[in-house]
Amino acid sequence: MPRLAAASLAGTAIEFYDFFVYGTAAALVLGPLFFPTFSPLAGTLAAFATFGVGFVARPLGSVLFGHIGDRHGRRPVLVASLLLTGGATVAVGCVPTFDSIGVTAPFLLLVLRFLQGLGLGGEWGGAVLLTAEHAPADRRGLWSSFPQIGPAVGFLLANGVLLALATALTDTQFASWGWRVPFWAAAVPAVAGLWLRTSLVESPRFLELDYHARVPLAEVVRDHWRLVLLTAGALSVGYAVFYTVTTWSLAYGTERLGMSRTVMLTCVMGAVVVKGALTPLAAVLGDRYGRRTLCLAGCAATVLWMFPLVALLSTGEPLLMFLGFLVAMLAFVTMFAVIAAYLPELYEPRVRCTGAAVGYNLGGVLGGALTPVVATALSQGGRVPWGVGAYLTGIALLSLGCFALLPETRPVPRATPEAAEATAG
Repeated sequence: MPRLAAASLAGTAIEFYDFFVYGTAAALVLGPLFFPTFSPLAGTLAAFATFGVGFVARPLGSVLFGHIGDRHGRRPVLVASLLLTGGATVAVGCVPTFDSIGVTAPFLLLVLRFLQGLGLGGEWGGAVLLTAEHAPADRRGLWSSFPQIGPAVGFLLANGVLLALATALTDTQFASWGWRVPFWAAAVPAVAGLWLRTSLVESPRFLELDYHARVPLAEVVRDHWRLVLLTAGALSVGYAVFYTVTTWSLAYGTERLGMSRTVMLTCVMGAVVVKGALTPLAAVLGDRYGRRTLCLAGCAATVLWMFPLVALLSTGEPLLMFLGFLVAMLAFVTMFAVIAAYLPELYEPRVRCTGAAVGYNLGGVLGGALTPVVATALSQGGRVPWGVGAYLTGIALLSLGCFALLPETRPVPRATPEAAEATAG
């Protein structure tokens, strides 16, 4: 289990590095380079729109790779998704800007972002299921939480590289070529991740199946459509909060508050470090007290914190901004640390890869794709952007209602792990 968990964590970290480096670049630099004929606001909105395309592609990726995972095994999904995402990320760093090739530049950016999202849509389901289906039932939350640390590690890597470049280079150098370096650098961890993943063995739960769904998506739509919609609605708040903190706040802080990129990235990265470190602890609590219980608690905390988050961000004081980000990330991790165990337990094993991944990534469309665009539009004017707080609170209330309608996958005592497997799904 430690070797498998480490390989899953490394793989998800690499793929989320690829995904996050684009989001940060969109907030900081892509607007003027690829949409120079737009106003600064319209350029940022256009860059965030290409960012959102990755989320739209993720459910399609979950359908494509979920079919492979349910029909042919979880392991092939991990290799194929990493190749696709890594290749698309390196290619983004090679795209000429608008000044060189005109409207072809943003079009290529759009296509490559779509391919990034397609690969990431398959990544999460394969990595989580391979770990969850190897894990003992009474420790499934703990072991499944390691792939969930991957997004935090990927975010820190992406923003650490961008922070170092922004500090070492002038604004002209960063806009000219420095922003490309993090995309080119994705090639190295992608190769290392492929080497790690080729040594993994297939999920025993998949090998035990007597029947594999011929068309997993059709079975999910026919028999589990309500569960998919509930899980998508439930998870949307996590995406909304995470991308508010890690993407929209960067653009708002640098463009509207006049904060330096270094200060904003440092505040956000500090909160994400704490979030990543506490993920296993929250997952252990889920093993002990139930997944749904923690999800409801995290949702309720989010409802209460969104207006204070906006107020603290608007002060422009780094310590207060960090406090706002930190509490938001604590609410987020309370929910998402247990999701890697919770979602697979909700779906039948033969359609688990498709069902869990589709629900997870549809939540990304609802909460992640639109949030930076909507928040940017709502934060115009010189006043505190209370509309952003209202928007996030509304999403949190929606998710709270969805979690309330989902069942608990109650953990069982350590002495009887077979009973947990019998009730899973």
